[in-house]
Amino acid sequence: MTKLDKLKYSKEEYRRLKSEQKANKLALKTSGGIAENVVVQTPQIDPGQIYIICVKHGIKYSADYVNTLYNMVSRHCTLPFEFCCLTDDGTDINPNIKIIALPKFLQGWWCKPYIFSNLPIKGTVLYLDLDVVVSDNIDQIFDYSPNDWCIIRDFTRAMRPDWKKYNSSVIRFRTGQLEKLWQDYSKNWKEVQNRFFGDQDWLYDASTNAGIPAKLFPDSWIRSWKWEIRNSREFEPGRTKGHRIFKKIEHVEPPKDCVITVFHGDPNPHNCQDPWVVNNWK
Repeated sequence: MTKLDKLKYSKEEYRRLKSEQKANKLALKTSGGIAENVVVQTPQIDPGQIYIICVKHGIKYSADYVNTLYNMVSRHCTLPFEFCCLTDDGTDINPNIKIIALPKFLQGWWCKPYIFSNLPIKGTVLYLDLDVVVSDNIDQIFDYSPNDWCIIRDFTRAMRPDWKKYNSSVIRFRTGQLEKLWQDYSKNWKEVQNRFFGDQDWLYDASTNAGIPAKLFPDSWIRSWKWEIRNSREFEPGRTKGHRIFKKIEHVEPPKDCVITVFHGDPNPHNCQDPWVVNNWK
């Protein structure tokens, strides 16, 4: 009987699968080793084509960010995938990346809900923010709870361990699975933007109210560089927002089970001089 890997499942899933394994073992014992009609299986959806996508709007991030993200996932994903960038400007983006045009009425992080629309792709989608560093194999992100759509817990968790709201830096879903959220958003996008500070606050509220809350990825897999890995959050004085750097360089590394680090707020990865970041963001 296959040994279960705890890292791939939530506590509830692990307990359920262990219980099913015990039931199968008992059935085999009582039927003389033949239990074809009593094996309990957990149905899983075929992921189909895998897509890794990002969003680039305006001038906050250059094409280098898109190309660097593509390089990192190419090094750290052994599954076949197609990389797509939803953008208003495909200039200088690696020709291996599929360009998908963004609608003109959306700006900034409010372009992100468009990933749930009827895009010209079909299969399993992993969305990644441009300001992340992928440093180890991410295959497990596709294997984890495959029947659910998944997201990470917001990094407010570093100060409030019971925090349940979402951070939208890493999202995995099947095409069509969240299209209703996009349809509702696109009909009332101005009202939504007035009501919510950002896309992830809207996504938590909209999905919860629609009865389709996300499954949270294990916290340990995806961490905040600034809040969960570094020792100091102090910035060098005299710099403006968007250009701030840490006051001191730190020789720190994420734990081994962390495969993605997130750079929310300042600094962006290209402004972080910590050696581990320099060696991995490329």
